[in-house]
Amino acid sequence: MLELNKIHHVALICLDYEKSKNFYVNILGLKIINETFREERSSYKLDLQVGENNQIELFSFPNPPERLNYPEARGLRHLAFEVDNIEQAVEELQLKNITVEPIRVDSLTGKKFTFFSDPDGLPLELYEK
Repeated sequence: MLELNKIHHVALICLDYEKSKNFYVNILGLKIINETFREERSSYKLDLQVGENNQIELFSFPNPPERLNYPEARGLRHLAFEVDNIEQAVEELQLKNITVEPIRVDSLTGKKFTFFSDPDGLPLELYEK
């Protein structure tokens, strides 16, 4: 049987690289691991650290197609980040002019969660620990 150890990374494609880089680094506070420009593809690849053991790869490509709808498109539905205090996290995002949906409670786990979007409209979730 195939044995998968963990999710190594999540790859995202953005339209405006500088805007998305600013969002993930300066607004969400993710640490840059490595940044590469691939001239032959006119593409950036930005490796970002999430917590201690997770990673996001942010790619830019010329004219990527738009997401079909929100959030029920086939494929990746959303990316969720765990936080210790959801109210504090929401307040920090709102101070940076990020629109955040009202906090809800997961009926299965009793945990608080909410959604907001990255610059390309990708649904991002905050889920309280």
